[in-house]
Amino acid sequence: MVYHRTTCRLCGSGKVDRVLKMADCPPVDAYIPRSRLGERQELFPIDLYLCRDCGHGQLLDVVSPKLLFGSYIYTTSSSPGLVEYFRRYADDVMERLQLKPGAWALDIGSNDGTLLRHFKARGLTVLGVDPAESIARAATAAGTETLADFFNSGVAARIRQQRGTFDLVTANNVFAHSDDLGDMAKGVQMILAPGGVFVFEVSYLLDMIKGMIFDFIYHEHLSHHSVKPLQTFMARHGLHLFDVQKTPSKGGSLRCFAQLAGGPRPEASTVAELIREEARFGLYDLATYQAYSKRIEEAGDALRRLMEQRVAEGKKVAGYGASATGTVVTYQFGIGPFMKFIIDDNPDRQERFSPGHHIPIVSSKSLDDERPDDVVILVWRFADMIVARNRAYLERGGRFIVPLPTLKIIDAASLK
Repeated sequence: MVYHRTTCRLCGSGKVDRVLKMADCPPVDAYIPRSRLGERQELFPIDLYLCRDCGHGQLLDVVSPKLLFGSYIYTTSSSPGLVEYFRRYADDVMERLQLKPGAWALDIGSNDGTLLRHFKARGLTVLGVDPAESIARAATAAGTETLADFFNSGVAARIRQQRGTFDLVTANNVFAHSDDLGDMAKGVQMILAPGGVFVFEVSYLLDMIKGMIFDFIYHEHLSHHSVKPLQTFMARHGLHLFDVQKTPSKGGSLRCFAQLAGGPRPEASTVAELIREEARFGLYDLATYQAYSKRIEEAGDALRRLMEQRVAEGKKVAGYGASATGTVVTYQFGIGPFMKFIIDDNPDRQERFSPGHHIPIVSSKSLDDERPDDVVILVWRFADMIVARNRAYLERGGRFIVPLPTLKIIDAASLK
């Protein structure tokens, strides 16, 4: 179910160093039904490594994709703000690339078809590829044709033979998922039309470190990208990274634009500018990651001491946010034993149990019914929205604890 590779995923170098020791986790999105509570969920490493030759950040412990994605339950449309985000994304890409109705678009890792629906509404002919069989079937039934498969060069060859080439290929927060990015790049090159563009979004390693976003490091995210390694990698595979935009998605991401080598689009100045910024920050330096690791350790110690104290005082403590990132925070900070339950607003998560610790997932109604004294917001990037939605809980004397980027306690008095 897991193997440890010894070479860089982008350049093949054997000069890879572990720069961040993370707590082992079960598959982070494996929230299970009551019927599976008797099963033991195995833990797997999620340590971060850095290539000394090309500077790429990555996991070297690779968990079987079938284990991670075969019964995947996360859907794009369930995530706060993502539907609107992808609407704006579609507008931006259509305008920037001057795509006209009738153009062909393919989305790799299309999930429930949220992005493709926006492209389809603008007159594009669309096709999705996603390995989660139930989600792919549901997307097709809802009107967005989706192939239930892992995208690779073999699938690309079949698609090209049956459908031809595409004017636009997108891959959002999935280009980090493949252990064989070289084969994925080969597949993209195979199905891009002359003049076509590959647009992909990846979390940005630089922003992850600046913003304390270590909880985006988990099994599905095998790569944590930066511009310099991507530029070299694309060139090696017959593609030209001609533009890069920074976006706020996932706490800081890169929206990258690539064309076939020798393509018509000039390279934007942002590519070289971001590479210079990475070097100035020390993104390829071991000392940067040592400081990052220390900050994470200190944040975890502060939260764990607070939760231990509150439980010792007889207080009831809960969590908020049954997400993949919430699982990482729970394991990295060692706080699973302190939470009675975890609240989540997604009905598909409710009445399930958290990965490994098997903490019950409940609706926000439990803020009234169970009256926890403290609620740790595990999905801390959404803290403002969660607090605003649950002011009544605070007014009854409850407290929200926001663990990152620095520990913060929110009660009714702090809102005045």
